[in-house]
Amino acid sequence: RVLKVAVYKIPPRSTSVGYKCGEWLQSDKIWSGRLRVVSCKERCEIRLEDPNSGELFAACFVPRGQRETSVELVLDSSRYFVLKIEDGAGRHAFIGLGFAERNEAFDFNVALSDHEKYVRREHDKETGESSAAGAADDIDIHPAVNHRLKVREMGIGGNENQISI
Repeated sequence: RVLKVAVYKIPPRSTSVGYKCGEWLQSDKIWSGRLRVVSCKERCEIRLEDPNSGELFAACFVPRGQRETSVELVLDSSRYFVLKIEDGAGRHAFIGLGFAERNEAFDFNVALSDHEKYVRREHDKETGESSAAGAADDIDIHPAVNHRLKVREMGIGGNENQISI
C-alpha cells in the first residue's frame, strides 16, 4: 500500500518540549506525494517520492538507536511528524510530515518499530545476547518483518529488502 503524505515548511520549535502541527499553516504545504520506508540490514530510510515518476523529493535516514532524533512525534496530533532530512554535506533541515488518515500514520510507526525490532534481534544474535524483552519480541512478529526474514533466509532478493507501506 502506498501512503500519500503532505510535507510542510515548519517554523522553528517554539518550546524545548516539541513541535505542534497546529502552528503549521496550510499555506506552508510545500509538497505532496508518496512515502516509502526502505529497510536494508541496519539501515532504515524514509523516502518521499513523486507518485508518478518515482523521483526523490527528500530522504530521512534513521540511524540505529536514533529514531527519536530523525523522526519526532508532534505534541498535538497522531497524524503528523517532524523529519530530519540531510543533504549529505553535513547540513540538515526539519520538515513537517502529515498523513491524511490516522491508520496510515499508525502503519508508518509500525514499519519503523518493526525495523528497530529486527535490528535489535539481529544484533542480539551476533553478540549471543538474549533477554526477556528479546524473547517477547520473538513471539509476535509483524507480517512485514516475518516476510523480510523469510526472504533473507531463502536468499531471495539479494541484500536489500524493502517495505512499502
